[in-house]
Amino acid sequence: MTQRNVCKLALADGLVLTGESFGATGTSEGEVVFNTGLMGYQEVLTDPSYTGQIVTMTYPLIGNYGVNTEDIEARNGKVQVRAFVIKELSPVVSSFRANSSLHDYLAAEGVIGICNVDTRALTKRLRTAGAMSGIISTEILDDVELVKRAAAIESMAGSDFVKDVRPEAGYDWAEGYNSEFAQAHRAHGEKTYKVVAIDCGAKVNILRNLVECGCDLQVVPATATAEEILAMEPDGVFVSNGPGDPSAVEYTVETLKGLIGKVPMFGICLGHQMLSLALGAKTYKLKFGHRGCNHPVRNEATGKVEITSQNHGFAVDRESIEAVGGVISHINLNDQTVSGFTHPEKCLFSVQYHPEASPGPHDATYLFDCFRTMMETGNAPTPEDMATAQDKLAKAGHI
Repeated sequence: MTQRNVCKLALADGLVLTGESFGATGTSEGEVVFNTGLMGYQEVLTDPSYTGQIVTMTYPLIGNYGVNTEDIEARNGKVQVRAFVIKELSPVVSSFRANSSLHDYLAAEGVIGICNVDTRALTKRLRTAGAMSGIISTEILDDVELVKRAAAIESMAGSDFVKDVRPEAGYDWAEGYNSEFAQAHRAHGEKTYKVVAIDCGAKVNILRNLVECGCDLQVVPATATAEEILAMEPDGVFVSNGPGDPSAVEYTVETLKGLIGKVPMFGICLGHQMLSLALGAKTYKLKFGHRGCNHPVRNEATGKVEITSQNHGFAVDRESIEAVGGVISHINLNDQTVSGFTHPEKCLFSVQYHPEASPGPHDATYLFDCFRTMMETGNAPTPEDMATAQDKLAKAGHI
C-alpha cells in the first residue's frame, strides 16, 4: 500500500485534526460519532444505521484482519458510513478469511479514511461536547474554511436518513446463517410463521436470525402502508433498525399505528424507537449515543446482564413509554436508559440493542425465539419469559 495524502478532520466547534488519508480521497461530511468496539469494523462500515455519519473507532489499531465477503451487513454490499477515522492502520493483513485490505476496500468503495490522528482526544471531545457535525477532506486543507463548512452542516436531529437506505420495493428473504464461522443452525420445528419485515435499513444478519427461528420472511420497504401489510396476512411484523431521527420517519410511524394491536410485533433499534412513538411515547437525542459491542444491559425481572451491541443516537423516554402501558424489560447499565420494553395489551416487544450482532457472543439471540413464541401464543413476552428463553438457549448449547 502506498502512503497517503494529507487529510484533515474538522468539527463544528473548531477542533481540527491533521493526519493521513487511506482509502479514497476527496471531501465528505456528516455527524461525527465514536464506536467502542475492539473489532467488527467491517460490520460497522456496512451497517445502514451509520448512514450520514463519520465513525471514529476508539480501539487504536484497525485493519489487522482485513475485510471479507461474509461479514457485510448492508444488503446492497456497500459501505454505509460517510468516512472512517482511526488511530493506526495496520500495515499487515493477517486472516485466512480476508479478501482485501481495509485500505483497498475503502478505495474501491469511494470512502475516505483518515489515520494517524489522536482518536482518544477526539472521543473525549465528543463525550464532553456531544456528537456534532464534521467534515473530512484531502482537498480543503484550510482550517478556517473546514470549520466554517462543518458548522453549516444540517443536524441529524429532525432528519430522515431512512429514505437513503430503504429499498424501493419488497423482496423475499430465505437465507439463514451463511458461514461455517457463524453459530450452528437452530432447530425450530416444522412449523414456520409468515412474517413481514419492515426494512428501514435492515442489517442482513437480523434477517438471517429471523429465518433461523422459523420465520417465512417477506420484506417490505419502510414506505409500506398498514393496509398493504395486513393484506399479506402475516403472523407477525418485524420493524428493523435504521439511521437517523425516528421522529422524522413519520410515514413508518403512521404505518405502525395502524398495525399495533392487530398483529404481534417485534422491533430492534430504530424499530424499537418508532414503535414507542406509534404508541404515543417520546424519544430524545442522546448526547453522544451508544455505539460499540460491549454495552451491558440488565434484564429488569431477573437482574441478569447481557453484553450487547448498540448503535443509536436516540433513546426512548422512560416516563412516556410507561405512561402508555409499556413495561420496561431491559436497562442500559451505563446510563440507565431504556434498552427494551414490552406491551402486554398490544402483543409487542422491542429492544434498543442488536441481538443479531452476537457480541456476548449469543447472550441476546433468545429474543428471536421470544418473537416466535409470541406468534404462537398471542401474548407479549414478560421479562421473566425472556429470561426463561435465554436459559433454554444456554442449555441447548447456543449461548
